[in-house]
Amino acid sequence: MIDRIISFSVHNKLVTGLLLLAFIGWGAWSLTQLPIDALPDVTNNQVLVNTVAPNLATQEVEQFITFPLEQAFKNLPDLVELRSVSRSGLSVVTVVFKDHVPLYLTRQLVQERITQAQAQIPAGYGTPEIAPPTTGIGEIFQYTLAVDSAHRGQYSLMELRTIQDWTVRQHLLGVPGVIDVSSFGGLLKQYEVRVDARKLAGAGLSLLDVFTALENNNANTGGSYIEKGPNIYFIRGEGLVRSLKDLGNIVITARGGSPVRVRDVAAVEFGHATRYGAMTRNGEGEAVGGVVLMMKGANAMRTVTAVKARMAEVQHSLPPGVHVDVFVDRAKLVDSTIGTVEHNLLLGALIVVGVLLLLLGNWRAGLIVASVIPLALLFAIGCMVLAGQSANLMSMGALDFGLIVDGAVIVVEGMLFALHARHAGQRLSGAEMSDETVRSAGSIMKSAVFGQVIILIVYVPIFALTGVEGKMFRPMAFTVSFAIIGALLLSLTYVPWAVSLFMDRRVPQGESWSERQVHRLQRWYEPRLRGLLRHRVPVVLSALALVAIAWGVFSRLGGEFIPELDEGDFATNLTIRQGSNLSQSIAVGDQAARILLDNFPEVKEVVCKIGSSEIPTDPMPIESQDLIIVMKPRKQWTTTRDRERMAELMGEKLSVIPGMNLSFEQPIQMRFNELIAGVKSDIAVKIYGDDLDELFKAGNAAAALIAKVPGATDIKVEQVTGMPQLVVNYDRARIAQYGLSIDELNRVLNTA
Repeated sequence: MIDRIISFSVHNKLVTGLLLLAFIGWGAWSLTQLPIDALPDVTNNQVLVNTVAPNLATQEVEQFITFPLEQAFKNLPDLVELRSVSRSGLSVVTVVFKDHVPLYLTRQLVQERITQAQAQIPAGYGTPEIAPPTTGIGEIFQYTLAVDSAHRGQYSLMELRTIQDWTVRQHLLGVPGVIDVSSFGGLLKQYEVRVDARKLAGAGLSLLDVFTALENNNANTGGSYIEKGPNIYFIRGEGLVRSLKDLGNIVITARGGSPVRVRDVAAVEFGHATRYGAMTRNGEGEAVGGVVLMMKGANAMRTVTAVKARMAEVQHSLPPGVHVDVFVDRAKLVDSTIGTVEHNLLLGALIVVGVLLLLLGNWRAGLIVASVIPLALLFAIGCMVLAGQSANLMSMGALDFGLIVDGAVIVVEGMLFALHARHAGQRLSGAEMSDETVRSAGSIMKSAVFGQVIILIVYVPIFALTGVEGKMFRPMAFTVSFAIIGALLLSLTYVPWAVSLFMDRRVPQGESWSERQVHRLQRWYEPRLRGLLRHRVPVVLSALALVAIAWGVFSRLGGEFIPELDEGDFATNLTIRQGSNLSQSIAVGDQAARILLDNFPEVKEVVCKIGSSEIPTDPMPIESQDLIIVMKPRKQWTTTRDRERMAELMGEKLSVIPGMNLSFEQPIQMRFNELIAGVKSDIAVKIYGDDLDELFKAGNAAAALIAKVPGATDIKVEQVTGMPQLVVNYDRARIAQYGLSIDELNRVLNTA
């Protein structure tokens, strides 16, 4: 089989050349389609179900929303894990499936169960919605809407939020690869009716009368059509409120021909929705921004490039003085990572080519072997596209050109040896060169194939890895295997074809310079080898001693199964006292940002994301916030060049803020940790039980023990108790005296 493939490739040069051109074209096209990102997506196969219930406390959210949803999801097929977060006004349920279940099938299964669970959720308590299909690497672009100094104070937080929602976000939603844009910060504009209790009582009305009037006076309708002469006229009834004036003119009741309008008992004006999050920038107060979410499986580099191009267009639509300030741009990390990979690949290729030219002693042979490197890479890239793999630090950074050209080196070196052994000093014809290539390559290729298969077998255990480690390392195994298989196929077809076509047909007589150097090394090495063989016991004992020393050193080295990518920036989770309000969180965030900017010249920008955004992919409470610390390039750091030491120094400076817990991570690393395990730290201890007070005590006890472990830093206990509440307990006997119902009282409390 091998001999026939080699013979066909050599004796049908035109066909082989055309197939080579087609192969290069396929590889070049695949290169344009290859997804590019900084690192593999290790997020598990999960679906997030969000339910926003602004008026409910945590207990009601858990009892009436989260619990029914969890019960509905428990018996889903291929379910791996089910976890939830219940906070005041928000429920987030995470449903994790096995990795082989298709994305849209998981969403369909979850949606069917949501429909079933809605019957158990009381009306008006919120509607469960599936979050956009994004992952831990989906937050590819984050920005704020900044106002220049000349227009400072001209735009309110409400106006900036309106610009974000109706200008910036709408433009970005049409970008290929963008699944959604989550707005963050500012004031969400809404119509607001502020009822005056005294005027309401004077008019003999209740709060529910106003509520019912507003509900019944804001709708459009249609009346089909009528025929008049040769024409038809479609009938529309326009009853939607279009202005504050329309809202104020809504009639609540009429007495003696005199209407009582909303404006008579209430002030009608613009207000803002209840806030569960905010954003600050550089300690200068609140800001408005957005997070661009990339669809799962999309090309990160292509999507970011398209987003930046669209942002340039959006800038022309913004009012004077407002501009987009980007603080997280995935393209920078991807460029840095791909630049590192390109540098390593280029350096490795140059070293391999240099060694080949040096040891083969024939520049044509060296170039033929070296040409296998880019061709094998094209084959690997084509297979990566077919297999749905992406190019990143793990998949491309592990390529070993020495392994790739192994088969080609064997074929070409065997060919050179055969030519010198049988045809030294002769000039071969084209037919003789082809026959000699087939004969020499065929005799040596079986050994080359065996060697390549052995190398491939080494990577088989990596394909058996599962979970996070499998998602991290399987792309590397795929890429290396594809490259080795491509190099093997090229060694059977392209290399014999190129040797028969481009090698010099005049075979030189005598040894080349490289051969003389190899023979000189052999003459130096042979007597020393013989000497070692005469003293076997000392040699073996020395080897065992070196192994023992190496093992002792190895046992004291730190170890980490999954490598940590240096993203360049810090993401710090900052938590203050349970029950703190939004204003307090904003003040603490501004204080932290000013401390970092004043004490560390390496810090370029600090953006604080407090609480939850409009799309709660990160359901933080109001007292918790993420500080995105944008750093300057590492070469400009002056305080220290060590990232871990920099985090320690920042923690020391921030420790002046009382009652605060800190944990330093990196933006993508933090998202991975949270989506995979539900927490933002590298290591988490979860304690289960029914009594929240006991759980909190156990958590503090565990934290005290963990603090004694060497290397453990940034230890914090999640606050599950201590949230202050105002509770209204209804007296049913008094309610009966007034002829009221719980539903009426709940509506009054809810509306008020």
